Amino acid sequence: MWINGIPQTMLPVSDRAVQFGDGCFTTAAVRNGSIVMAEAHLQRLEQGCRQLLLPLPDLTLLADEMRCIAQGHDRAVMKIILTPGAGGRGYSRRGCQDPVRILSLSPWPHHYAALQQQGVRLITSPVPLARNPLLAGIKHLNRLEQVMIRHHLDETDADEALVLDTAGCVVECCAANLFWRRGNQIFTPHLGQAGVNGIMRRFLMAQLAASGQACQEISAPRESVLGADEVVICNALMPVLPVLQIDNIIFSERTLYQQLFTCCQKMDVT
Repeated sequence: MWINGIPQTMLPVSDRAVQFGDGCFTTAAVRNGSIVMAEAHLQRLEQGCRQLLLPLPDLTLLADEMRCIAQGHDRAVMKIILTPGAGGRGYSRRGCQDPVRILSLSPWPHHYAALQQQGVRLITSPVPLARNPLLAGIKHLNRLEQVMIRHHLDETDADEALVLDTAGCVVECCAANLFWRRGNQIFTPHLGQAGVNGIMRRFLMAQLAASGQACQEISAPRESVLGADEVVICNALMPVLPVLQIDNIIFSERTLYQQLFTCCQKMDVT
């Protein structure tokens, strides 16, 4: 782990990430010593800082640190966290002078290869996401909803969760976005009220648009997804997986999955 470019594992308990979950993060794939879609991850961090009114980091310095840490690693996962650092009184950030960059590497999750073949089993989560347009779309450090979703998921034999918001609309999975296909129509949840607008989601939507296919962003109930011909989930690591089952509904088609999987071969590695 590196904090502000220095190898270390100690973060002051006064840091606002510890005190309030104040900050944002992104998780990137490392392949052959390089970061997949590095520029997109930097843009996500910049967007998160702007949305949370955090001080913007030196993106050139951060990019250099990311590249340096990735070197020599065949396959790994890099997590980048930005916080305003320590300081302030109560909730106030006044007095925070030294923003913090935290970079870490972890082993590659090899189970995705098996799930590409057998498909993913989802179960509808009993934990809804609260609606808040001020926080929607970004990966802020307040992940208690996802922790609770994962806790319930761990008590089942499913691989992922289908997550709704407090209005009953489908939003995402615990750690992935999703698309579904009905005939020639492709849909993905509208994320203006809750959820994370993931790097892979953005990339795949751009690829679909470039091929002349419309991907409709909609606010839809669970029944809309259950009535699909096919469901696919994605994130920066998977990068896409076919859904085999949601609760007691089985999906056998993989037309959209194969198309999106092919799109992923075009991902930028820098």
